[in-house]
Formats: sequence, structure tokens, C-alpha cells
Amino acid sequence: MQLYNKLSANERAQLIEKAGEDRLTLSFYQYAKIVKPYFFRDYLFINLDPLEVLGRIYVASEGINAQLSVPAKNFSLFKAQIDSIDFLQNVRLNIAIEHDNKSFLKLTIKVRDKIVADGLEDKSFDVTKKGKHVNALEFNNLLEDENTICVDMRNHYESEIGHFQKAVTPDVDTFRESLPIIEKDLSEHKEDKNLLMYCTGGIRCEKASAYFKHKGFRNVYQLEGGIIEYTRQVNKLGIENKFIGKNFVFDERRGERISEDIISQCHQCGAPCDTHINCINEACHLLFIQCESCQEKMNHCCSSGCKEIIALPIEEQRKLRKGFINSNKIFKKGRSEVLKFKQ
Repeated sequence: MQLYNKLSANERAQLIEKAGEDRLTLSFYQYAKIVKPYFFRDYLFINLDPLEVLGRIYVASEGINAQLSVPAKNFSLFKAQIDSIDFLQNVRLNIAIEHDNKSFLKLTIKVRDKIVADGLEDKSFDVTKKGKHVNALEFNNLLEDENTICVDMRNHYESEIGHFQKAVTPDVDTFRESLPIIEKDLSEHKEDKNLLMYCTGGIRCEKASAYFKHKGFRNVYQLEGGIIEYTRQVNKLGIENKFIGKNFVFDERRGERISEDIISQCHQCGAPCDTHINCINEACHLLFIQCESCQEKMNHCCSSGCKEIIALPIEEQRKLRKGFINSNKIFKKGRSEVLKFKQ
């Protein structure tokens, strides 16, 4: 029974390019009680791998979180497979605004403690007691209400390239950091203000809205389907788009263009830019914003030090990397003393 990828990322990319067939990038999530997450993980792999589904899925006892690339020709079969699972029947599938056939190159399904790491140990907290979902038009109306405080529940490197007008954008690295900060900053408005939240696809707001209701906030709202669904509704209904810039996404695309505004700058020279890349040095891999001019000048590196390293023979680079593990200690996101315009 195969529970692993037979092809490398490079081999898969070549096959996708050779096939020349369209793929759909999509995401979905669902909070539900999963009694046997490891069994469920294996079940998913066995049933999705034959459909050539690629991407990243996290399974936990609290639910599932998935970001995937699905062959367009297999979408109906994929949808039928997902709908055959009781708690996923008719789950919202957030179809990407912009597609890239190589957005994902492997199928990875991992069991985690939680599908959204929140740092919470409060046993009385119930994630299902969430806030009110609002559609794009309702969101716009609430955003214009003077009694509304709109909060971006994403991380700093996401909101840096795009966010809603009037939104509060906490300068945080992780979701778990944002919860206590926002609660403290807005503690005086638990009774008199509307707390309106949004994120990429809705999963973080789902948990955040339940958390803030648990903490005594009375009027809690969340954007249903997140920025992705908001954009779809704006385009379909012809209503005003109040999102400026790009929507950061967690795949090879790095972002989807929502408006023509460029609200961020190259982290190396300060020129207007909203293109995220990872430093090409495998021992660094820092996520940062780099314009085309700096990409050419720095050879896709974040610093002169990394540029010197990638100029070395491959074996020398491997020796320098020996003993390092590719983890969050290496794969930093958007902060470094080597970046002149982002510390």
C-alpha cells in the first residue's frame, strides 16, 4: 500500500509541464471531531493520490485544513470523494483567483495537534461557538460602520502586501501571538463595538471569532470564505472591492493580485514591490520581498553572505549546511537584520 510520493518535486513538475493540462488550486477546512486522525490521514492519501491531487493537508482531532492542486479533469471525482466523507459533505471549496499548474508538486498529509496552532490550553474553550459569518456586501457595510473595528487575523508578511481598507494589521509572526494582543488592545470595546475579522480562507477567523466570543466580545463577525471568497463575490456581483494589494497564499504562487495597488516595498532597495521570494541559499531560505532589479543584482539572495555561499561548488554548500535542519529556525518569514527596508 503506497503512502508516499513516488516522484520528486522536479520529476512531478516535468510531468505537469509535459501533460499541458490545467490544474485548479483550491483550499478548504472544517472543524470536526476526528477520533482517529492517523487512520483518516491514510484514508485520504489512498483515495486522493490516484486522482493526482497534490498539496498540503493537516489533520488533527479538531478537524482538517487543506491547500491543494487538483487536475481540472478530475475535479468532479475529487468533489465526489470529499462529499463522501460525512463531515465534509458540501464543504466550501475556495477556488483560487489565479491558478498555477505548479502551485504544489507533492501530496503531503500530516497529523498535527491542531489544524491552526493557537497556543490555547483552556479546556472550556469551544471552537464551534463561533461568530456570525458575513458575505462580501455585508462585510463592506460593516466596514463603513463607525462602530466597527476590522482586524486582519493574518501575519505581518501577509498583510504587508495587501489588506482591507481601515483594517488593523497586527505586527505578529504567528496566529497564536495575535489572540492575546488583540484581546488586550480591544478590551475596552467588548460591549460597544463590532469586531469584524478576516483572513485568507476563513479558517483562522473561525477559531478567532469563537475565542473572542469566549472572552466576552458581544458582536463578533467574520468574513465567510475569507479574502478568496470575498474576491469571487465582488467579481460576480460587481460590488465595490475594498481590499487593496495582493492576497498572500501559501504555495508557489506566493500571492494573488486582488487590486492593482502595490502597497509594499522591496526589502532591499525600497522600490515599490509586492513579490515574495525565498532566498535561494538552501541554508537560509528567508521569505522576503525582492524587486526584479535586486533579484538580478543579488542573484535571488537576501544578503551578500548568501550570495557568496551560492557561488561555491554544490559540495561546499552541502558541507556548510551539514548539521542544519530545515525548520522554522531557518525558514524565517520576512524579518532579518540583513534587510534594509524590513527589520
